[in-house]
Amino acid sequence: MTYPRLRVSLLLLTTFATLLHLTSTGWLSMFAQGSAIVALLGYLLTLAGQLNAMARGLLFVAAAMTALAVCYAPSPGALLFEAGGRFAFFATFVVALGMMRLPAYRSPLVRRCGQAMLLQPPGRRYPILSFGSMLFGIILNIGVLNVFAAMIEKSNTLEVAQGRVWVRQARQRRMMLALLRGFALAPLVSPMGMGVAVVLSSIPQITWPALAPYIFSAAGLMFLAGWAVDYLTGPHPPANQAQAVPSLAPLLRFSALLTGVVALVVVIAWLLQVRLPVGALLGAPASALVWLAWQRRRLGSACLPAAVTTAHRQLPWLLSPSANEIVVLGGAGYLGHLCVGVLDTHTLAPLLKVVEGWGALNAVLAMLAVLGLAQLGVNPIVTVTLLAGILPALDIQGLSPVLIAAALMVGWALALMSSPMTASMLILSRFTGISPLCIGYRWNGRFMLAVVPLLTAWFAWSPF
Repeated sequence: MTYPRLRVSLLLLTTFATLLHLTSTGWLSMFAQGSAIVALLGYLLTLAGQLNAMARGLLFVAAAMTALAVCYAPSPGALLFEAGGRFAFFATFVVALGMMRLPAYRSPLVRRCGQAMLLQPPGRRYPILSFGSMLFGIILNIGVLNVFAAMIEKSNTLEVAQGRVWVRQARQRRMMLALLRGFALAPLVSPMGMGVAVVLSSIPQITWPALAPYIFSAAGLMFLAGWAVDYLTGPHPPANQAQAVPSLAPLLRFSALLTGVVALVVVIAWLLQVRLPVGALLGAPASALVWLAWQRRRLGSACLPAAVTTAHRQLPWLLSPSANEIVVLGGAGYLGHLCVGVLDTHTLAPLLKVVEGWGALNAVLAMLAVLGLAQLGVNPIVTVTLLAGILPALDIQGLSPVLIAAALMVGWALALMSSPMTASMLILSRFTGISPLCIGYRWNGRFMLAVVPLLTAWFAWSPF
């Protein structure tokens, strides 16, 4: 067995054991969780020399917090076991949602959708490209940036701009910002997104139906603010009349496909009586295999075995680049659980006296904390996980758990749109040749100056 295949095998064992733990009870559930933790430790050992600086730093902090938990936690064994289970859960989440990328990357429908969105007239390009990148981000995750950014650079030529360099540069800026902002909204609105998984697992007293009105309203405000800023900052060169406007029918078909995937996740969660993130862990791989089988429907009854064979063959290629994502997301969940277990809430009494009179305004502070720390290089996953564990424990009057969750998720989306240290910004910088600082602060500065006060006011006087 090759080393990459061994790594993937350990990760798949972690995934299957975690799914068994989440869908069973009693001793079988405990045994499955323990097996998942052991397989995960083996997987992490195979990553020596493969991780970036942030992932290595997070593992170092997690190791230090583990030592503190052993020394100071009332029941260190149980706490570490539960924290290890959370690490395994988030690793499984990355694997399960990553499966959707296999059929998407091979789909002619995805390519037709990208071309249809990019060739729209200037007045319609921003909302369609932003909305489309949000839809594709639900399935492709950060892969949508690589796919769509390559399409944008390939289609945005001087010939299309009729030889006008300034038009080509303006189109590049506007389309890349539409792509970035739409992608940042995907984890906010998707019931299968990372943001939903983190907050629902960290704040178990809330549900997706209770959270949805808050985050959909905030996402609508950010979408409209981005569209308005794009229109007002222009420029508005005349459209190329000789260029035919493609139909948006492929995007409608993709929307129907995505609706089917989400419906399957909801049905699985309802039938098994599990929370929505667990339904996503089961529904996403099932949807990926069905989609792969549909792409091989000419094989007849052999289409499903062919789909399974393709998935098995492509897993090392698919999952190897996800190592940093798994470690950062899983490590943040592990670290957050340990911090809540080790932290004595009585020591926060002086802080509670300061913030308890602010009520719902603390949601604004939480949003700004996620946004501000992201500018310093702290991954939003880490901040959201820690605050989601600590803030509900403070029991601040007027600050409901669902408002905390919404504020943290909105702060996460804003961080993806602005921080020059996120992976999304680095990808766009690689394609455009523009520095992340320029994209995050110069290109996107007016939008951030408009949307942050707007969301602050919305959270302060939320109608929900």
